[in-house]
Amino acid sequence: MIASSAGPGSGRGGSGWGQGPGCTVTPSPQPLQPGPETRTGIMHGRLKVKTSEEQAEAKRIEREQKLKLYQSATQAVFQKRQAGELDESVLDLTSQILGANPDFATLWNCRREVLQQLETQKSPEEFAALVKAELGFLETCLRVNPKSYGTWHHRCWLLSRLPEPNWARELELCARFLEVDERNFHCWDYRRFVAAQAAVPPAEELAFTDSLITRNFSNYSSWHYRSCLLPQLHPPPDSGPQGRLPEDVLLKELELVQNAFFTDPNDQSAWFYHRWLLGRAEPQDALRCLHVSRDEACVTVSFSRPLLVGAGSETLLLIVDASPQAVEWRTPDGRNRPSLVWLCDLPTISLDDQLSQHAFRVILTTSDAQKECVLLKGCKEAWSRDSATDEQLFRCELSVEKSTVLQSELESCKELQELEPENKWCLLTIILLMRALDPLLYEKETLQYFQTLKAVDPMRATYLDDLRSKFLLENSVLKMEYADVRVLHLAHKDLTALCHLEQLLLVTHLDLSHNRLRSLPPALAALRCLEVLQANDNAIESLDGVTNLPRLQELSVCNNRLQQPAALQPLASCPRLALLIVQGNPLCQAAGISEHLAELLPSVSSILT
Repeated sequence: MIASSAGPGSGRGGSGWGQGPGCTVTPSPQPLQPGPETRTGIMHGRLKVKTSEEQAEAKRIEREQKLKLYQSATQAVFQKRQAGELDESVLDLTSQILGANPDFATLWNCRREVLQQLETQKSPEEFAALVKAELGFLETCLRVNPKSYGTWHHRCWLLSRLPEPNWARELELCARFLEVDERNFHCWDYRRFVAAQAAVPPAEELAFTDSLITRNFSNYSSWHYRSCLLPQLHPPPDSGPQGRLPEDVLLKELELVQNAFFTDPNDQSAWFYHRWLLGRAEPQDALRCLHVSRDEACVTVSFSRPLLVGAGSETLLLIVDASPQAVEWRTPDGRNRPSLVWLCDLPTISLDDQLSQHAFRVILTTSDAQKECVLLKGCKEAWSRDSATDEQLFRCELSVEKSTVLQSELESCKELQELEPENKWCLLTIILLMRALDPLLYEKETLQYFQTLKAVDPMRATYLDDLRSKFLLENSVLKMEYADVRVLHLAHKDLTALCHLEQLLLVTHLDLSHNRLRSLPPALAALRCLEVLQANDNAIESLDGVTNLPRLQELSVCNNRLQQPAALQPLASCPRLALLIVQGNPLCQAAGISEHLAELLPSVSSILT
């Protein structure tokens, strides 16, 4: 037997010894009065006092005894397992250990091995009694640590082997444990397993989440479970938008979640669920842009989501003049990982005969998404792209399908923000709602809310700066697309990050000056048509992202933080770069820097330092 002393270390955390089968509890002495000394009894008419040092020594001895018993029991289990003695004595030994420390995963494996062997040796009645005892033991372990991975997994394994498990009892067990800790995600996982095995109707499980949410709105697991159940109860029609709830259901859920965050505005659970309710499903696979260039002898395509093209994954088919071509696709950075942009060499037929026109078509065979364009005779390039709308270009986190619903939500959140001016979840939701309604119309107001949000939540200032940069870049791309130009000005926007660069496939001039950029990302290689890049007055320390830009002719990176000439080495991969301006960078202070850079970049005709 293993003695155990119940104390503050025991319980759900599993860090101390708890009460399990075969464990006896030795109560710790309780102090009768405050002070460094504790009265422990009376002998020969005199009060016996045990000092704090004696208490510490007694506890140390007790811990050592427990450790010896723990080690000896563990050693005995492993010896029996190695000898192949998988009998009920192993169950007894492991019970003594697991009853106090249910997180010993190897011992659960031992018990499964024993139970599998006993199943072949015992009669069905005897084995059923053994399983019943095992289920009771598991409940004891869960009372010691309700968040024990091994215990919940072992219960799943055990019930999966029974011919007729009592699933109703298991649902009751889950309900009891969730009453104690409604955020126990181990128990929630187990409940989903039980509900699936017992074929519980989604409506019943939804009613269960109702009861828990009504009792306490701060229940992230219940909100999440609702997001899994509602699409099952209200599947969209084949022709309808995937992932959207019917309007009557959506309005009812919005009312529920509004009650939640008006009751406790600082609890994040309801806010996350609110964002899910107004969210949109992933966009369908689409080929956004097709670009053909004779000068670079290249075909480039961009997609609505990152793809991995090649054997065993998505397949791109290039057809020139109705004839399929055998080509090898690659990413602009050459890493051939999932990417939004892929390119291949232009077939020889299109290079040899420049006085004829050629029809190009690219098909994503897994979805039939396709794009085609015609390269006219004597022309150096051709392209085809989607018409620009915010729904097509950017997957907003909130839906724009129900503008009246979104407008109502925006007004409600603004009302709450007046009552709770420093609630970060409310401020962020207002920003997302305004972007869903009209990102350009609300741009100025959105920036004001970002300033307020940064003041309220300074610990996430970097994240908020990047999110603000993302939204500003999206707006700028939309304005550029609507104007149908190939020049993009992003100067003086206080940008800290660059995103959606795949949307700039056709851009020829890009101005990133006077921002707070620390680097230029590798995704910049997607700008296959870029001729002039200005990135002055930033905090750029590396030019690793400026690689393999086939048309780049001018690069200006004045007043940045480029320290060493080696930082300019990636520019050697840009074959047409003729003008490089690096004035105002620390590297310009080095002696002989002009000669060094001329040697480093011999193909660049003019380098201004």
